[in-house]
Amino acid sequence: MNEIGNKIREIRKKKGLSQEELAESAKINLRTIQRIENNESEPRGKTLNLICEVLDINAEDILDYGKQTDKSYLIIFHLSVISFLAIPVGNIILPLILWMNKKDRVIGLKKVGANLLNFQIIWSIIAFLSITGFALLKILHFKYYPILFYLFIGLYAMNVILPIIFAIKTNKGKTENLYPNIIKLIK
Repeated sequence: MNEIGNKIREIRKKKGLSQEELAESAKINLRTIQRIENNESEPRGKTLNLICEVLDINAEDILDYGKQTDKSYLIIFHLSVISFLAIPVGNIILPLILWMNKKDRVIGLKKVGANLLNFQIIWSIIAFLSITGFALLKILHFKYYPILFYLFIGLYAMNVILPIIFAIKTNKGKTENLYPNIIKLIK
């Protein structure tokens, strides 16, 4: 819980607010803000809610109830996508199982997992359409059908390389959203 003050200070600075401005907007004593940010005291429910309201964040994000940092789990989560090589639709099923089990217990997993799953769903649709289009155009003797086959191979290569790169980045401490956020199917 000692990190609450540090988190509040960090978010306040990102929003460009001074301690005085935060205290005035939240209708809290300036000295209270100073004590909280210096980890001399913990904010009580109403005080925390007032601060969070001004900073436009959820109290749960600051408190991280029972959450912990688990870099190795995040790395395994990223690499679980590669299971599509052995299991059809494994790139969605295995990460979904891992995400559902610990999304509320590992810091950052909820957001990273939603983005990963959204990306994998879109990737699967595009890969399916490219191989289906390839087969259909080959049957119809369309002249440029190999382009769809090369697209399919490129998509497969991308879905092997990206999870490895993102696992390496996660190992180096970068846990933010790595997958492009194309369409939000899962939030």
